[in-house]
Order: sequence, then C-alpha cells, then structure tokens
Amino acid sequence: MFKLGCASRVCAKNEILSGLTVALALVPEAVAFAFVAGVDPLVGLYAAFMVGLLAAIFGGRPGMISGATGAMAVVMVALVAEHGVEYLFAAVVLTGLLQMGAGALRLGKFIRIVPYPVMLGFVNGLAIVIFLAQLQHFQVTSAGGVKEWLSGEALMIFAGLIMLTIFIIKYLPKLTGSFPAALAAIIAVSLLAFGLKLDTVTVGDLASIKGGLPVFHIPMVPFTFETLMIILPYSFILAAVGLIESLLTLSLIDEVTNTRGRGNRECLGQGIANTVTGFFGGMGGCAMIGQSMINVNSGGRQRLSGVAAALFLLMFILFASPLIERIPMAALVGVMFVVVLATFEWSSLRIMGKIPATDAFVLVLVSAVTVFTDLAIAVVVGVIVSALVFAWEHAKHINSKTYDDEQGSRVHELNGPLFFGSVKNFLELFDPEADPDDVIIEFQNSRVADHSAIEAIDTLAERYIRAGKTLHLRHLSEECRRLLKKAGDLVEVNVLEDPRYHVADDQMA
Repeated sequence: MFKLGCASRVCAKNEILSGLTVALALVPEAVAFAFVAGVDPLVGLYAAFMVGLLAAIFGGRPGMISGATGAMAVVMVALVAEHGVEYLFAAVVLTGLLQMGAGALRLGKFIRIVPYPVMLGFVNGLAIVIFLAQLQHFQVTSAGGVKEWLSGEALMIFAGLIMLTIFIIKYLPKLTGSFPAALAAIIAVSLLAFGLKLDTVTVGDLASIKGGLPVFHIPMVPFTFETLMIILPYSFILAAVGLIESLLTLSLIDEVTNTRGRGNRECLGQGIANTVTGFFGGMGGCAMIGQSMINVNSGGRQRLSGVAAALFLLMFILFASPLIERIPMAALVGVMFVVVLATFEWSSLRIMGKIPATDAFVLVLVSAVTVFTDLAIAVVVGVIVSALVFAWEHAKHINSKTYDDEQGSRVHELNGPLFFGSVKNFLELFDPEADPDDVIIEFQNSRVADHSAIEAIDTLAERYIRAGKTLHLRHLSEECRRLLKKAGDLVEVNVLEDPRYHVADDQMA
C-alpha cells in the first residue's frame, strides 16, 4: 500500500529530481497563500510539507502534488481574522476528519457526475488563476509601503529572466531528457543572476523561510459545543473545496498520464494529511494542479516524487533557507507560465463552434466563476447548470403513441423518461374526458425516474377516477405501484411482462 513505486535507479533519479523541481516551486506558493490566509509564512510552509508528504503516501493518485492552496486559503481568512490561528488549526483537524468520512462513505465516485465541459472550464479557469497570481511578482513595495509595478531596467531584467527560463524549459528536452528541464532552468537562471549580480526580486524578498521542525501541539481552543459551531461551517467548506480540487486534479492527471487514480483513497489520504497537519501547526491544503503538472511534465509519475518534494521542502526550511531565498522569482514565474501554457486546454477554443451552445456556455461560465470566485463554487454552478440544461432538453422528449387495441381499450404508449422536468408535458398528453371508459398507459418504453414522476402518475390516475373511467397502468415499476395508494381499487396495475426496472435511487450507483 505504501510502496513509492520505483524499481530502478533511473526511475528513482527522475522522481527525486522532479521532486526537487516541485519543492522549489512550492516555496513562493506556500508563502503567498499563508499571506492570503493571514498567517505566518511558516504555517503555509509546514502545510506544504506535511500535506504533501502524507497525501503522497496515503493518497489515491501517484505523481499528484498536494500542499497549501489559494482555494482553501481564501476560506480561512475570516476565521483567522475573527478567532485567531489556533481556531484555524482546530478547523483543519476537523476538515481532515470530514474528508476521511467522505472517503469511508465512498463519496469520491461522485466526481464522475462532473460533465466534461465543466472539467474543461475548471482547467482553463485554473490556468488563468495561476497566470494572474504570477502578476503580483511584477510589483515591488516602495519605501512608503505602496505596491508599484516594475519599470525600466528592473522590468527588462525580470522579463528577460522569465523568457530565458521558458526558453530552457522548451528546448532543453530536445537535447536531453535525462534532467528535468524546469529544474535546469531554475539552476541556470539563478547562476546567471548570481554571476552577473543582477538586481532582481528573489524568494527572500517575499519572506524568510528559515524555521525548525514542526512541533506537535493540540490546538489551544476551548473544547466546547460553541467552538464546534464556530469551526464546523469553515471545516465543511474547506473539506468540500479540498476534495473537489483534489478529485478534479486527479481526473486531469489521469487523462495526462493515461492511468487511473483512486478517488475514495484520495479522500482518505487528504483527510489523513489535513488532520495530522492541524496538529502540527499547518494551515491545511489539497492537491495543486500547477505543481502536479510540473511534476508530471518533469517525469514524476510515482509516489516517490511527492515524498521527495515534501522532504526537500523541509530541508529548505531547516538548512538551505539562505540559498533558496536567493533564487530569482523570475525563474519560478517562468516555470509557472509554462505550467499555464500546458494546463490551459487550447483545443477547447477550437471546438467552441462545434459543440452544443449550452456546453460552450457552461465551459465559459465555469472558467469565469473560477477566476472571479473560487473553484468549488464554479464546479457546483457548472454541474447545476448542466443538470438543468439536461433536464430541460429531456423534458421535451416525452411523447405518446395512441391507438385502440382489439378489446376496444384506448392505449397510450408512452415514450421518453418521466421525471420532474417532464411531468407537465406528461400530464398534457392525456384528456380523461375525451378518452373511452377503458384506458391503458403503457410504460414499457418509459423510465419512471423520481418522486415527481410518481406523483404525476397518481394525479393522472385520480383524474380518470373522477371522470368515471377505468385506468390500467401497464409495466409500471413495483416501487410506483406501492406508492399509488390514492388511486385505490379503481386503478388496475398490470404487471405482466414486467421489465423489472426500478425507480432510480442511491443503491443503483
């Protein structure tokens, strides 16, 4: 269960070097997200280390990188501002417990209900978010504490180093594939900046990353029902956001690597990671699409790369902070720009005119909501809109073929699904006053999908009863027959040749 996945030295070397590349890219991200949440940078770095390590070991997707993320950081802001960081640690512990509960209940499978246009919108929106997040590094803080955009020589140096980074990442693989291009670019650009003594923004300009080992401590909050009521809403949102981002990232990595991760195990892994992190002073986290793409593109496909990334990050904190703090931010921004280009689904632009207009709308909507709010809201909105569009389209598909059989009964042969969206059209298909005394509704080509459909059948049965007609419901499901109590003895339910389908419920998933 805990194998790191490498059976050869070449594999291990590639995984470790890929992990080093990811660790370098994790530093500014963790610091930036700690600032967003309103906590000390080390709280973000400890989260990146512990969540990354434990999710890599226990999670369901080898090669996927986890750590402190912006999607979860924005949820933490109000809690930290109102109650302090200890309440955040308690909320992170509870978040992990909720996520483990989701894994135990096997809720990870429900990521399959996310439509493909929503997935495309999620990926494109997140690529835009990653791009926009890099723009802050084009700013410096003046002596008066005001953020100002780089200009003149400083801008030229920063942009030049970014372009050099991108150039190396793009063309080095054409010369050799034995060394991760992103790591080579970071080293080369850093050496160039050191050698020429270029005046440019470095990692150390964000914050110091020097610290000790994370220390176990129980969050210092009152263990009362009131405390639970304070942290529970935040924990629930954090758990949902973390699982949505992790499971969608898992699906993306599955597609890129042509392999399959395990969603329920990922829920458990994320839960373990967050629970433990909360007890060691970390801000919690989830899967990171940017760093995961860096890892995969650098050759990291096994658990070893995630473990290596976490351990390298810890070594940076303990021993190498002076060296890491001198890395030019331009090198890391360049790496992230390459990630943006690799993450964005450019094919979605080409197919916009070839797919249904509703799918194109959902794709753009999810991208926009991801950029302007957050990932979880975007995915929920996308799924809801897709479901409503689906319901609307299928509501128009229900119809009936009417004829009189040899016994003189009027037969309405129903076609199409019967569910909440189609019940109105269903009821309009029948005229009890105009039908003869004996009427049969044939359900063999129709699917009774939900309680709204059952209520519609009951309503129609009552209409025929009031008109003094005898109604036969043929090939109706057993569940429906049990619930049609209002129809009484005047409604005959013919179960001969019953196809034995059932009302859709959770047991069929």
